Amino acid sequence: MDKPKIYLLILLSVLATSCISKKELIYLQDNKDSESQVVTPSNQKPYRLQTNDILIITIKAIDPKLVEIFNASNGQSGGTAVNEQNSYFTGYSVDDHGNIRLPILGEINVLGFTIEEVRSKVEKMLHEQYFKMEAGIFVIVKLAGFRYTINGEVGSTGTKVLFQDRVNIMEAIANAGDIEVTGDRKDVKVIRRYPQGSETFSIDLTDSKAVNSPCYYLQPNDYIYVKPLKQKTWGTGKTGIESLTTIITLLSLATTTYLLLKN
Repeated sequence: MDKPKIYLLILLSVLATSCISKKELIYLQDNKDSESQVVTPSNQKPYRLQTNDILIITIKAIDPKLVEIFNASNGQSGGTAVNEQNSYFTGYSVDDHGNIRLPILGEINVLGFTIEEVRSKVEKMLHEQYFKMEAGIFVIVKLAGFRYTINGEVGSTGTKVLFQDRVNIMEAIANAGDIEVTGDRKDVKVIRRYPQGSETFSIDLTDSKAVNSPCYYLQPNDYIYVKPLKQKTWGTGKTGIESLTTIITLLSLATTTYLLLKN
C-alpha cells in the first residue's frame, strides 16, 4: 500500500474515533424489539426527611383566628401561603437532632418521616391538645422547594430549586441547560443521601429503559454529575469538521517544524 493511502486510512480512523456520534446524543432510544417501558411503583417511593431540610407548614381552620398563633412564622394572618422565595427565612428547618420547632406545639421530631406522616402527626397533636373535630383543622406540609445539585458537562451547574413535588432526571437536566455535546449521557451519576449514608447510582439516558432506574425520579438533595466524553479529553473536536481542522492544523505545524529543522 502506497503512502497516500496509508495517510488517508489514518486520517479516516482518527476522524471516526474522535467524532461524537449521533447515537451518543439522543435520549431514551428505543430498541426495535423493545416493549413500552412502564415506571414501576418501587421507583416512586416517598421522600423521607433529613437534617437541613426546610418545611413550610400552614394550619387552617373554619375560623382563621383560632389558628393565627400557630402560623406565627408565616408573618401573615390566617395561614396564607408564604412567598416561596422567602421560604429559607419563614420555613421550619430540620436541625441536627431531626427536630423542627413550631409555635405553641414546640419541638417535633420529623427525621425519617414522609411529608404525609408529618402532616398527620401535626394534625393529631392539634386535635389532642387544642381543638375539637368541629374546628375543621386543616394542615398543609410541603418541602420548601425541590433542591438538587448538578455538576459536570451541563449548561448551568450549581444547586437548583424547582417548586414542584416530583422531579425526574430529564427535567432536572433540562432545568440546568441540558447536557453539553461533550457530556457522557450513557453514564450519568446520581449520588443520593439517606439518613444512614449515601448511595451512588449510574443511569444511561440514551436507553429508554432508563425510566425504570431507581434514580430516574430524583429525591430532594440528590447530586447529579455528568462526566465528559473521551473526545473532550483528546481535544480533537466534537464534529468531523472540528476534528479535520485540528488534524490539518497539527499536520501543518509538523510540516513547518520539519522544514525549519531541515533548513
